[in-house]
Amino acid sequence: MPVSVLPASARVESGRLTLGGVPAGDLAAEFGTPLYVYCASTLRNRSAAFLEALASYPGDSRAVFACKANTTVGVLREIFAQGLGADVASEGELVAALRAGVNPQSVVVHGNNKSESDLRAAVAARAGLVVVDHLGELEQVEALAAEQGVVQRIAVRVTPGIAPDTHEKIVTGHDSSKFGLPADAALEALDRASRLPHLHAAGLHVHLGSQIRDLRPYELAADWLVDLVDEHALGELELLDLGGGFGIAYTENDTELPVPDAVEELVVHLAERLIARGLALPELILEPGRSIAGPAGVTLYTVGAVKRSAGGITHAAVDGGMSDNPRPALYGARYEAVVVERPELPPAERYTIAGKHCESGDVLIEDIDLPELRPGDVLAVPVTGAYAASMGSTYNLLPRPAAVVVDGGRAILVERRERVEELFAREV
Repeated sequence: MPVSVLPASARVESGRLTLGGVPAGDLAAEFGTPLYVYCASTLRNRSAAFLEALASYPGDSRAVFACKANTTVGVLREIFAQGLGADVASEGELVAALRAGVNPQSVVVHGNNKSESDLRAAVAARAGLVVVDHLGELEQVEALAAEQGVVQRIAVRVTPGIAPDTHEKIVTGHDSSKFGLPADAALEALDRASRLPHLHAAGLHVHLGSQIRDLRPYELAADWLVDLVDEHALGELELLDLGGGFGIAYTENDTELPVPDAVEELVVHLAERLIARGLALPELILEPGRSIAGPAGVTLYTVGAVKRSAGGITHAAVDGGMSDNPRPALYGARYEAVVVERPELPPAERYTIAGKHCESGDVLIEDIDLPELRPGDVLAVPVTGAYAASMGSTYNLLPRPAAVVVDGGRAILVERRERVEELFAREV
Protein backbone atom coordinates (compact mmCIF):
# COMPACT_ATOMS: atom_id res chain seq x y z
CA MET A 1 0.00 0.00 0.00
CA PRO A 2 1.48 3.42 -0.97
CA VAL A 3 1.29 4.80 2.55
CA SER A 4 3.60 7.76 1.87
CA VAL A 5 1.27 9.39 -0.66
CA LEU A 6 -1.98 8.78 1.19
CA PRO A 7 -3.37 11.56 3.41
CA ALA A 8 -2.04 11.94 6.94
CA SER A 9 -5.11 10.28 8.42
CA ALA A 10 -4.98 7.10 6.28
CA ARG A 11 -4.80 3.85 8.23
CA VAL A 12 -5.38 0.14 7.73
CA GLU A 13 -7.81 -1.05 10.38
CA SER A 14 -9.14 -4.61 10.46
CA GLY A 15 -7.85 -5.13 6.95
CA ARG A 16 -9.65 -2.07 5.52
CA LEU A 17 -8.34 1.28 4.35
CA THR A 18 -9.70 4.13 6.46
CA LEU A 19 -9.51 7.85 5.69
CA GLY A 20 -10.05 10.34 8.49
CA GLY A 21 -11.19 7.44 10.66
CA VAL A 22 -13.88 6.32 8.19
CA PRO A 23 -13.57 3.08 6.16
CA ALA A 24 -13.15 4.02 2.50
CA GLY A 25 -15.47 1.21 1.49
CA ASP A 26 -18.21 2.64 3.70
CA LEU A 27 -17.75 6.05 2.07
CA ALA A 28 -18.19 4.48 -1.36
CA ALA A 29 -21.29 2.61 -0.23
CA GLU A 30 -22.93 5.66 1.35
CA PHE A 31 -22.04 8.38 -1.16
CA GLY A 32 -21.41 6.41 -4.34
CA THR A 33 -18.46 6.59 -6.71
CA PRO A 34 -16.58 8.32 -8.18
CA LEU A 35 -16.18 10.20 -4.93
CA TYR A 36 -13.76 12.94 -3.96
CA VAL A 37 -12.60 12.47 -0.36
CA TYR A 38 -10.66 15.25 1.38
CA CYS A 39 -8.76 14.76 4.63
CA ALA A 40 -9.28 17.76 6.92
CA SER A 41 -6.20 17.06 9.03
CA THR A 42 -3.97 17.05 5.94
CA LEU A 43 -5.46 20.37 4.80
CA ARG A 44 -4.84 21.85 8.24
CA ASN A 45 -1.32 20.46 8.61
CA ARG A 46 -0.12 21.53 5.20
CA SER A 47 -1.65 24.99 5.57
CA ALA A 48 0.10 25.37 8.91
CA ALA A 49 3.42 24.30 7.37
CA PHE A 50 3.35 27.27 4.99
CA LEU A 51 2.52 29.71 7.77
CA GLU A 52 5.34 28.23 9.85
CA ALA A 53 7.79 28.73 6.99
CA LEU A 54 6.68 32.31 6.39
CA ALA A 55 7.23 33.11 10.06
CA SER A 56 10.98 32.95 9.30
CA TYR A 57 10.69 36.08 7.16
CA PRO A 58 11.57 39.13 9.29
CA GLY A 59 8.97 41.33 7.60
CA ASP A 60 5.23 41.03 7.08
CA SER A 61 4.11 37.94 5.17
CA ARG A 62 1.07 35.94 4.19
CA ALA A 63 0.03 32.87 2.23
CA VAL A 64 -2.91 32.88 -0.16
CA PHE A 65 -4.36 29.60 -1.39
CA ALA A 66 -4.46 29.22 -5.17
CA CYS A 67 -8.15 28.42 -5.59
CA LYS A 68 -7.60 27.14 -9.14
CA ALA A 69 -6.24 23.98 -7.49
CA ASN A 70 -9.53 23.25 -5.75
CA THR A 71 -12.67 25.39 -5.64
CA THR A 72 -14.77 23.10 -3.44
CA VAL A 73 -16.18 25.48 -0.83
CA GLY A 74 -15.92 22.88 1.95
CA VAL A 75 -12.21 22.46 1.21
CA LEU A 76 -11.60 26.21 1.01
CA ARG A 77 -13.36 26.69 4.33
CA GLU A 78 -10.87 24.36 6.06
CA ILE A 79 -7.90 26.20 4.52
CA PHE A 80 -9.12 29.74 5.22
CA ALA A 81 -9.85 28.76 8.82
CA GLN A 82 -6.10 28.26 9.25
CA GLY A 83 -5.42 31.90 8.34
CA LEU A 84 -4.67 31.73 4.62
CA GLY A 85 -6.08 34.17 2.10
CA ALA A 86 -7.24 33.40 -1.44
CA ASP A 87 -5.66 33.67 -4.88
CA VAL A 88 -8.48 33.74 -7.45
CA ALA A 89 -8.47 33.88 -11.25
CA SER A 90 -12.11 34.51 -12.12
CA GLU A 91 -15.35 35.89 -10.76
CA GLY A 92 -16.44 32.31 -10.06
CA GLU A 93 -13.35 31.56 -7.97
CA LEU A 94 -13.88 34.84 -6.12
CA VAL A 95 -17.44 33.85 -5.27
CA ALA A 96 -16.28 30.43 -4.07
CA ALA A 97 -13.69 32.05 -1.80
CA LEU A 98 -16.21 34.53 -0.38
CA ARG A 99 -18.74 31.73 0.22
CA ALA A 100 -16.02 29.89 2.14
CA GLY A 101 -15.55 32.90 4.42
CA VAL A 102 -12.32 34.43 3.19
CA ASN A 103 -11.46 37.95 4.29
CA PRO A 104 -11.80 40.02 1.07
CA GLN A 105 -8.73 42.06 2.00
CA SER A 106 -6.66 38.86 1.83
CA VAL A 107 -7.78 38.10 -1.76
CA VAL A 108 -5.27 38.32 -4.63
CA VAL A 109 -6.87 38.46 -8.10
CA HIS A 110 -5.02 36.96 -11.07
CA GLY A 111 -5.58 36.27 -14.76
CA ASN A 112 -3.92 37.11 -18.05
CA ASN A 113 -7.18 38.29 -19.66
CA LYS A 114 -9.58 39.25 -16.88
CA SER A 115 -13.05 40.09 -18.12
CA GLU A 116 -14.92 43.24 -17.22
CA SER A 117 -17.10 41.06 -15.02
CA ASP A 118 -14.06 39.54 -13.26
CA LEU A 119 -12.59 42.95 -12.48
CA ARG A 120 -15.89 44.56 -11.52
CA ALA A 121 -16.58 41.76 -9.06
CA ALA A 122 -13.08 42.04 -7.59
CA VAL A 123 -13.32 45.79 -7.03
CA ALA A 124 -16.87 45.51 -5.67
CA ALA A 125 -15.76 42.80 -3.21
CA ARG A 126 -12.94 45.10 -2.05
CA ALA A 127 -10.33 42.50 -2.99
CA GLY A 128 -7.05 43.42 -1.35
CA LEU A 129 -4.89 43.12 -4.45
CA VAL A 130 -5.44 42.94 -8.21
CA VAL A 131 -2.42 41.66 -10.12
CA VAL A 132 -2.25 43.56 -13.41
CA ASP A 133 -1.13 41.36 -16.30
CA HIS A 134 -1.03 43.82 -19.22
CA LEU A 135 -0.84 47.58 -19.69
CA GLY A 136 -4.42 47.95 -20.90
CA GLU A 137 -5.68 46.45 -17.67
CA LEU A 138 -4.54 49.53 -15.76
CA GLU A 139 -7.19 51.66 -17.42
CA GLN A 140 -9.83 48.96 -16.91
CA VAL A 141 -9.20 48.79 -13.17
CA GLU A 142 -8.89 52.58 -12.89
CA ALA A 143 -12.30 53.08 -14.52
CA LEU A 144 -14.01 50.49 -12.33
CA ALA A 145 -12.42 51.81 -9.15
CA ALA A 146 -13.46 55.36 -10.07
CA GLU A 147 -16.99 54.17 -10.78
CA GLN A 148 -17.16 52.64 -7.29
CA GLY A 149 -15.35 55.49 -5.57
CA VAL A 150 -12.43 53.47 -4.24
CA VAL A 151 -8.66 53.27 -4.66
CA GLN A 152 -7.70 49.76 -5.78
CA ARG A 153 -4.38 48.30 -4.65
CA ILE A 154 -2.54 46.60 -7.53
CA ALA A 155 0.63 44.65 -8.24
CA VAL A 156 2.23 44.12 -11.63
CA ARG A 157 3.06 40.63 -12.87
CA VAL A 158 6.56 40.55 -14.30
CA THR A 159 8.15 37.73 -16.28
CA PRO A 160 11.72 36.97 -15.15
CA GLY A 161 12.67 34.63 -18.02
CA ILE A 162 13.25 31.66 -15.71
CA ALA A 163 12.09 28.22 -16.89
CA PRO A 164 12.06 25.61 -14.10
CA ASP A 165 12.29 21.88 -14.75
CA THR A 166 8.63 20.92 -14.97
CA HIS A 167 6.08 19.97 -17.63
CA GLU A 168 6.15 22.41 -20.55
CA LYS A 169 2.42 23.08 -20.30
CA ILE A 170 2.70 24.39 -16.72
CA VAL A 171 5.76 26.66 -17.07
CA THR A 172 4.71 30.31 -16.78
CA GLY A 173 7.78 32.44 -16.01
CA HIS A 174 9.72 32.00 -19.26
CA ASP A 175 10.23 34.72 -21.86
CA SER A 176 7.53 33.39 -24.21
CA SER A 177 4.86 33.06 -21.52
CA LYS A 178 1.35 34.40 -22.09
CA PHE A 179 1.46 35.67 -18.50
CA GLY A 180 2.84 38.94 -17.23
CA LEU A 181 5.05 41.65 -18.67
CA PRO A 182 8.76 41.84 -19.48
CA ALA A 183 10.73 43.99 -17.06
CA ASP A 184 10.65 47.22 -19.10
CA ALA A 185 6.89 47.04 -19.59
CA ALA A 186 6.36 46.15 -15.92
CA LEU A 187 8.30 49.25 -14.90
CA GLU A 188 6.19 51.32 -17.28
CA ALA A 189 3.05 49.84 -15.71
CA LEU A 190 4.19 50.78 -12.20
CA ASP A 191 4.97 54.32 -13.36
CA ARG A 192 1.65 54.69 -15.18
CA ALA A 193 -0.29 53.29 -12.20
CA SER A 194 1.34 55.84 -9.89
CA ARG A 195 -0.27 58.60 -11.97
CA LEU A 196 -3.79 57.15 -11.95
CA PRO A 197 -5.86 58.52 -9.05
CA HIS A 198 -7.82 55.35 -8.28
CA LEU A 199 -4.89 52.92 -8.34
CA HIS A 200 -2.28 52.28 -5.69
CA ALA A 201 0.81 50.54 -7.10
CA ALA A 202 1.87 48.21 -4.27
CA GLY A 203 4.36 45.75 -5.71
CA LEU A 204 5.56 43.11 -8.13
CA HIS A 205 4.44 39.56 -8.72
CA VAL A 206 6.31 36.57 -10.19
CA HIS A 207 5.04 33.04 -10.80
CA LEU A 208 7.37 30.50 -12.42
CA GLY A 209 5.00 27.59 -13.01
CA SER A 210 3.63 24.51 -11.28
CA GLN A 211 4.92 21.27 -9.81
CA ILE A 212 8.44 22.63 -9.22
CA ARG A 213 10.49 20.29 -7.04
CA ASP A 214 13.74 22.26 -6.87
CA LEU A 215 14.30 25.34 -4.71
CA ARG A 216 16.89 26.88 -7.02
CA PRO A 217 14.48 28.48 -9.53
CA TYR A 218 12.71 30.26 -6.67
CA GLU A 219 16.03 31.58 -5.37
CA LEU A 220 16.91 32.80 -8.86
CA ALA A 221 13.54 34.56 -9.10
CA ALA A 222 14.09 36.18 -5.70
CA ASP A 223 17.55 37.38 -6.76
CA TRP A 224 16.14 38.71 -10.05
CA LEU A 225 13.44 40.65 -8.22
CA VAL A 226 15.90 42.13 -5.74
CA ASP A 227 18.15 43.22 -8.62
CA LEU A 228 15.18 44.83 -10.37
CA VAL A 229 14.07 46.66 -7.23
CA ASP A 230 17.58 47.86 -6.46
CA GLU A 231 18.59 48.92 -9.97
CA HIS A 232 15.39 50.90 -10.56
CA ALA A 233 15.02 52.48 -7.12
CA LEU A 234 11.83 50.59 -6.28
CA GLY A 235 12.68 50.20 -2.62
CA GLU A 236 9.42 51.84 -1.58
CA LEU A 237 7.31 49.00 -3.01
CA GLU A 238 5.12 47.50 -0.32
CA LEU A 239 5.08 43.87 -1.43
CA LEU A 240 6.74 41.13 -3.44
CA ASP A 241 4.73 38.09 -4.45
CA LEU A 242 6.81 35.02 -5.38
CA GLY A 243 3.80 32.96 -6.49
CA GLY A 244 3.48 29.25 -5.87
CA GLY A 245 3.96 26.01 -7.79
CA PHE A 246 5.64 24.02 -5.03
CA GLY A 247 5.93 20.41 -6.23
CA ILE A 248 4.45 17.37 -4.49
CA ALA A 249 4.88 13.60 -4.71
CA TYR A 250 2.21 11.69 -6.61
CA THR A 251 3.84 8.26 -6.36
CA GLU A 252 6.16 6.40 -4.03
CA ASN A 253 9.14 7.21 -6.27
CA ASP A 254 8.48 10.95 -6.59
CA THR A 255 10.31 13.68 -4.74
CA GLU A 256 8.68 16.86 -3.52
CA LEU A 257 9.74 20.28 -2.33
CA PRO A 258 9.63 19.80 1.45
CA VAL A 259 7.51 22.27 3.36
CA PRO A 260 8.26 24.03 5.66
CA ASP A 261 12.05 23.55 5.38
CA ALA A 262 12.50 24.48 1.72
CA VAL A 263 10.10 27.40 1.89
CA GLU A 264 11.78 28.66 5.05
CA GLU A 265 15.11 28.54 3.22
CA LEU A 266 13.59 30.55 0.37
CA VAL A 267 12.16 33.33 2.53
CA VAL A 268 15.40 33.65 4.49
CA HIS A 269 17.28 33.80 1.17
CA LEU A 270 15.08 36.68 0.00
CA ALA A 271 15.43 38.58 3.28
CA GLU A 272 19.22 38.24 3.22
CA ARG A 273 19.42 39.56 -0.34
CA LEU A 274 17.21 42.55 0.47
CA ILE A 275 19.15 43.39 3.64
CA ALA A 276 22.49 43.06 1.82
CA ARG A 277 21.35 45.72 -0.65
CA GLY A 278 20.14 48.01 2.12
CA LEU A 279 16.53 47.63 0.99
CA ALA A 280 13.45 47.66 3.17
CA LEU A 281 11.64 44.36 3.71
CA PRO A 282 8.38 44.47 1.73
CA GLU A 283 5.47 42.23 2.59
CA LEU A 284 6.10 38.74 1.16
CA ILE A 285 3.24 36.76 -0.41
CA LEU A 286 3.32 33.09 -1.39
CA GLU A 287 0.55 31.29 -3.27
CA PRO A 288 0.47 27.57 -2.43
CA GLY A 289 -2.31 25.55 -4.05
CA ARG A 290 -1.47 22.01 -5.16
CA SER A 291 1.01 21.61 -2.29
CA ILE A 292 -1.81 22.02 0.26
CA ALA A 293 -4.82 20.44 -1.43
CA GLY A 294 -3.20 17.74 -3.57
CA PRO A 295 -2.07 15.33 -0.85
CA ALA A 296 -5.33 15.84 1.06
CA GLY A 297 -7.47 14.31 -1.68
CA VAL A 298 -8.31 10.73 -2.57
CA THR A 299 -10.73 9.69 -5.33
CA LEU A 300 -12.70 6.49 -4.90
CA TYR A 301 -13.76 4.50 -7.96
CA THR A 302 -15.66 1.24 -8.47
CA VAL A 303 -14.20 -1.35 -10.83
CA GLY A 304 -16.50 -2.52 -13.60
CA ALA A 305 -15.19 -4.41 -16.61
CA VAL A 306 -11.97 -6.41 -16.24
CA LYS A 307 -10.63 -7.85 -19.50
CA ARG A 308 -7.44 -8.80 -21.27
CA SER A 309 -6.64 -7.31 -24.66
CA ALA A 310 -5.08 -9.12 -27.60
CA GLY A 311 -1.97 -7.07 -26.89
CA GLY A 312 -1.63 -8.70 -23.48
CA ILE A 313 -2.81 -5.75 -21.38
CA THR A 314 -5.31 -6.40 -18.59
CA HIS A 315 -7.69 -3.46 -18.39
CA ALA A 316 -9.68 -2.76 -15.25
CA ALA A 317 -12.21 -0.05 -16.08
CA VAL A 318 -13.61 2.23 -13.41
CA ASP A 319 -16.72 4.38 -13.26
CA GLY A 320 -14.92 7.68 -13.78
CA GLY A 321 -11.89 8.86 -15.70
CA MET A 322 -10.85 11.96 -17.57
CA SER A 323 -14.03 13.82 -16.62
CA ASP A 324 -13.18 13.77 -12.91
CA ASN A 325 -9.38 13.85 -13.35
CA PRO A 326 -8.03 15.03 -16.71
CA ARG A 327 -4.39 15.24 -15.59
CA PRO A 328 -3.27 11.82 -16.92
CA ALA A 329 -4.74 12.62 -20.33
CA LEU A 330 -3.39 16.20 -20.38
CA TYR A 331 0.05 15.79 -18.82
CA GLY A 332 0.71 12.06 -18.60
CA ALA A 333 0.39 12.38 -14.82
CA ARG A 334 1.17 9.22 -12.84
CA TYR A 335 -0.82 7.95 -9.83
CA GLU A 336 -0.91 5.04 -7.39
CA ALA A 337 -4.00 3.03 -6.35
CA VAL A 338 -5.12 0.96 -3.37
CA VAL A 339 -7.80 -1.74 -3.24
CA VAL A 340 -9.67 -0.41 -0.21
CA GLU A 341 -10.88 -3.76 1.15
CA ARG A 342 -7.59 -5.58 0.51
CA PRO A 343 -4.96 -2.88 1.01
CA GLU A 344 -2.26 -5.16 2.36
CA LEU A 345 -2.50 -8.05 -0.10
CA PRO A 346 0.55 -8.43 -2.36
CA PRO A 347 0.18 -7.67 -6.08
CA ALA A 348 -1.13 -10.49 -8.23
CA GLU A 349 -1.28 -8.93 -11.68
CA ARG A 350 -0.33 -5.87 -13.67
CA TYR A 351 -3.29 -3.72 -14.72
CA THR A 352 -4.07 -0.63 -16.72
CA ILE A 353 -6.76 1.33 -14.91
CA ALA A 354 -9.00 2.70 -17.64
CA GLY A 355 -11.76 5.27 -17.46
CA LYS A 356 -15.19 4.86 -19.01
CA HIS A 357 -15.00 7.68 -21.54
CA CYS A 358 -14.96 7.39 -25.32
CA GLU A 359 -11.25 8.14 -25.70
CA SER A 360 -8.33 5.75 -25.96
CA GLY A 361 -6.41 8.31 -23.92
CA ASP A 362 -8.83 7.94 -21.02
CA VAL A 363 -6.43 5.95 -18.86
CA LEU A 364 -5.97 6.86 -15.20
CA ILE A 365 -2.99 4.60 -14.46
CA GLU A 366 -0.86 2.55 -16.83
CA ASP A 367 0.94 -0.60 -15.68
CA ILE A 368 0.20 -0.83 -11.98
CA ASP A 369 0.68 -4.00 -9.95
CA LEU A 370 -2.34 -4.75 -7.73
CA PRO A 371 -4.08 -7.66 -6.03
CA GLU A 372 -6.54 -9.46 -8.29
CA LEU A 373 -9.29 -7.04 -9.26
CA ARG A 374 -12.93 -8.04 -9.53
CA PRO A 375 -16.01 -6.08 -10.62
CA GLY A 376 -17.32 -4.18 -7.62
CA ASP A 377 -13.92 -3.59 -6.03
CA VAL A 378 -13.34 -0.03 -4.84
CA LEU A 379 -10.04 1.63 -5.69
CA ALA A 380 -8.59 4.61 -3.84
CA VAL A 381 -6.39 6.90 -5.97
CA PRO A 382 -4.38 9.26 -3.71
CA VAL A 383 -3.12 12.81 -4.31
CA THR A 384 -6.15 13.94 -6.29
CA GLY A 385 -7.00 16.97 -4.15
CA ALA A 386 -5.67 19.46 -6.71
CA TYR A 387 -6.59 19.96 -10.37
CA ALA A 388 -9.01 17.04 -10.45
CA ALA A 389 -12.37 18.47 -9.37
CA SER A 390 -11.43 21.99 -10.47
CA MET A 391 -10.46 20.82 -13.97
CA GLY A 392 -13.24 18.27 -14.28
CA SER A 393 -15.94 18.22 -16.93
CA THR A 394 -19.18 16.49 -17.81
CA TYR A 395 -17.76 14.72 -20.86
CA ASN A 396 -20.11 11.99 -22.14
CA LEU A 397 -22.66 13.83 -19.96
CA LEU A 398 -21.43 12.14 -16.80
CA PRO A 399 -22.71 13.97 -13.71
CA ARG A 400 -19.94 15.38 -11.54
CA PRO A 401 -18.96 13.42 -8.41
CA ALA A 402 -19.90 14.14 -4.83
CA ALA A 403 -17.27 15.35 -2.36
CA VAL A 404 -16.85 14.65 1.35
CA VAL A 405 -14.50 15.96 4.00
CA VAL A 406 -13.40 13.33 6.55
CA ASP A 407 -12.28 14.28 10.02
CA GLY A 408 -12.12 12.40 13.32
CA GLY A 409 -14.31 9.50 12.22
CA ARG A 410 -16.94 11.68 10.56
CA ALA A 411 -17.70 12.20 6.88
CA ILE A 412 -19.28 15.52 5.94
CA LEU A 413 -20.90 15.81 2.54
CA VAL A 414 -19.72 19.15 1.13
CA GLU A 415 -20.81 18.72 -2.47
CA ARG A 416 -23.59 16.36 -3.53
CA ARG A 417 -23.47 14.30 -6.70
CA GLU A 418 -24.79 16.08 -9.75
CA ARG A 419 -28.02 14.66 -11.17
CA VAL A 420 -28.52 13.85 -14.86
CA GLU A 421 -31.40 16.30 -15.14
CA GLU A 422 -29.12 19.09 -13.90
CA LEU A 423 -26.91 18.58 -16.93
CA PHE A 424 -29.68 20.14 -18.99
CA ALA A 425 -30.44 23.11 -16.72
CA ARG A 426 -28.97 25.56 -19.25
CA GLU A 427 -31.00 24.32 -22.21
CA VAL A 428 -33.41 26.89 -23.69
